[in-house]
Amino acid sequence: MPSPAELETYHYGSETDHFVEYVKRSGPYTMQNDHFHAYYEIYYLLSGKRIYFVKDRTYTVEQGDLVFIAKNELHKTLQTGEPGHERVVIHFGDAFIRERGGPHAKLLLSPFEQKSHVIRLPLAEQKTVASIIRRMVTEIRHKPPGFELVPAAAIVDLLLATARYLQNNEPAPILDATPLHAKISEVVRYLNEHYHEPIKLGGIAERFFISPYYLSRMFKEVTGFTFSDYLILTRVKEAQRLLRDSDATIAEIASSVGFDNFSHFGKTFKKITRMSPREFRRQSRS
Repeated sequence: MPSPAELETYHYGSETDHFVEYVKRSGPYTMQNDHFHAYYEIYYLLSGKRIYFVKDRTYTVEQGDLVFIAKNELHKTLQTGEPGHERVVIHFGDAFIRERGGPHAKLLLSPFEQKSHVIRLPLAEQKTVASIIRRMVTEIRHKPPGFELVPAAAIVDLLLATARYLQNNEPAPILDATPLHAKISEVVRYLNEHYHEPIKLGGIAERFFISPYYLSRMFKEVTGFTFSDYLILTRVKEAQRLLRDSDATIAEIASSVGFDNFSHFGKTFKKITRMSPREFRRQSRS
């Protein structure tokens, strides 16, 4: 059943291949989970306005905007002054793109490689995208015979339409809302590059000429994450990559991503991923 803040919700598919979810909310909502995952995500806003933090920037997302989030990028949505909104979220993995895209997989994934995570298309292209999205939602809602064929084809149509536009056009720039947002983005980029080093809030505040209290408060307000949570999530995310892609020992990985206590690393990793580092490595390579 929808939560009290939700008027409508429909979904189709599975995280192992492709998944589509439509939600219309009437009340305030902020994403509760600190979020990154091993599949691609597209967020499309049908109505309302949202704040979206992705990787190292906070964006104001408006009706008709597309948000492209690559695998393992930290992201979080927050509300603006307007509580109600209507959105569609799409997930898919590498296997989906390989199967549906074939030799064109790289083209279909090109929207995820743009400098800006938010793509604001001109009106004509917005209408094309809106038509694709609304048809997909209508099929999922009413479930006519063969509706299962539509979501996968619609995802490919959406990616192709956006990729073709971006091949020949620069997307409209999405500017930082305020100088403060730009400053917090600088802090986030520093954390993304130096997470493996000893980092304290006071030291970062001094580096960026901000008081520790103000930095702590504004970091949470702008990104949706506390300073310490963001740093820990970034370290765990990198540890996942190394567990999956390297042969380094778990102790070596813990140290290389900034944990100075092996036991603390294991407990933190399990709290966030719901499995131990050893279990994650085994599962990711099976």
